[in-house]
Amino acid sequence: MNPEPPEWDALLAGDRAHIWHPYAAATDPGVIIPVTGASGVRLHLADGRELIDGMASWWCAIHGYNHPVMNRAVRNQLEQMSHVMFGGLTHPPAVKLARMLVDLTPESLTRVFFSDSGSVSVEVALKMAIQYWHAMGTPAKQKMVALRSGYHGDTFGAMSICDPVTGMHHLFGDVLSRQHFVQAPTCKFEDDCPESDMEEITDLLNAHHHDIAAVVLEPVVQGAGGMRFYSPDYLRKLRALCDAFDVLLIFDEIATGFGRTGKLFALEHAQVEPDILCLGKSLTGGYMTLAATLCNDRIAEGISEGEAGAFMHGPTFMANPLACATASASIELLLSQPWQRRVERIGRELAAGLGPARELDNVAQVRTLGAIGVIELHEAVDMRRIQPMFVERGVWVRPFGKLVYAMPPFIMDSDDVAALSGAMVEVVACL
Repeated sequence: MNPEPPEWDALLAGDRAHIWHPYAAATDPGVIIPVTGASGVRLHLADGRELIDGMASWWCAIHGYNHPVMNRAVRNQLEQMSHVMFGGLTHPPAVKLARMLVDLTPESLTRVFFSDSGSVSVEVALKMAIQYWHAMGTPAKQKMVALRSGYHGDTFGAMSICDPVTGMHHLFGDVLSRQHFVQAPTCKFEDDCPESDMEEITDLLNAHHHDIAAVVLEPVVQGAGGMRFYSPDYLRKLRALCDAFDVLLIFDEIATGFGRTGKLFALEHAQVEPDILCLGKSLTGGYMTLAATLCNDRIAEGISEGEAGAFMHGPTFMANPLACATASASIELLLSQPWQRRVERIGRELAAGLGPARELDNVAQVRTLGAIGVIELHEAVDMRRIQPMFVERGVWVRPFGKLVYAMPPFIMDSDDVAALSGAMVEVVACL
């Protein structure tokens, strides 16, 4: 039974008194909506209303909510073992998941390091790259190259490779490691990458490869830094550059992994193998927090034979059995279903549903790729105004900056996609 509106008020009062929300002021967090349950693609609110979730809980709940297969996997593992330290111990859920990830990702990626979140998986990747070069006798190779408009997380190493100008971390600029940045590719997803897009990074690698450990980027789709799509051809040319200048290549697929772009991993659009790969978000279908950093034998053996004789990182909840079992169940569930056809359908329906927004004066661009739909405005949105407008229309969309976008669960049917995209266009038209 859903609580009456007074209980909504009580929930909000308790929230405002004690909770600090992400990217919000503690004293005035803005619009906060109490949720008491979720099932399928719907969030159940404390006042009895339901919202179609267009966000998949920040892009991770690909199977929707309260899925019986996922619930059963959690219960089964809980009865066996919820957690055990990973130092000196191992367990079946971790081994099963590691084998699964190695089988699904490029052949050269043979080693899996588990961590707690996407940001930490990026930290792990950066440390791997730096420790590898130190082991190779070239400790000067410590800097990273990243793309403008990129986003890789909110921890310190990850912040250092987010766009320092358009990103959200400029307040920390004086204490972050100084990295190299190049302009993001301008080539559209369906086009070849012109040589002009490679000139800046070629010149940078030519001049500074002696101090560059790796190039780090989100393949094909830049997520929270701007929801930009670019040509897979850029990745092929970048791989060749990294090989030529003896620089490692790191792909951040935290947002794009597990089907979001229409391929199981975005790198498949280019058929390019990175040296290190970061995974998270959809890894557990949104049930548990878990991430993974995969690397090739070159990295693993180099670090292991180096001065330390070990990789110097070890999260307390590394390879948590409950999370690993949940991740394996999520991947098995995804692969057992026609996920690619579903993503393609959602993409077509988002493209059709968001299309009318192109005629609006305040819209700069509408773009879709896989199960991603984006309306880019000329001006940034006012969250205090726009968020209630979506809730009133029965959908949950969380815009940021100039972007009103959707990344729905893969199980969303055509009627709900139409309702979601229709509400997005309607709200944008009212701004």
